[in-house]
Amino acid sequence: MVRIRLRRVGSRHQPSYRIVVADEESPRDGRFLEIVGHYNPRTVPASIDLEEARIFYWLGQGAQPSESARRVLTSSGSWARWERRKSGESLESLLAEAKASAVPGDPRTSTSAGSGSRPSKKSRARAEAQAASEAAPAES
Repeated sequence: MVRIRLRRVGSRHQPSYRIVVADEESPRDGRFLEIVGHYNPRTVPASIDLEEARIFYWLGQGAQPSESARRVLTSSGSWARWERRKSGESLESLLAEAKASAVPGDPRTSTSAGSGSRPSKKSRARAEAQAASEAAPAES
């Protein structure tokens, strides 16, 4: 069976993924048939670049997405467009919609913003001092 799945690329502790079409029995980072997109979860927001025409082709040929690939397709809106394609909507209008809805991502990777890390004690103290100094002139 042919699967659409993620293939890990990137350095240690800096993962990014290629969305590939591969045989179910080939290894995760092994042989594949075609690269149909890229996914980088480290940017804020996560950057997703898909070739929807090729994804729709492979889904039409019977390829099944893995759980993680389906989540990526769902978050980008491609899975909803695929459902509409199955119900009979034209491919050209769906691809035009996908191109219009594509959000240009920031290629820089995130550092602490949005990564769930807490500010340091020093920066919290600085922010509290600044808030107190701004509140003092307002009272007088």
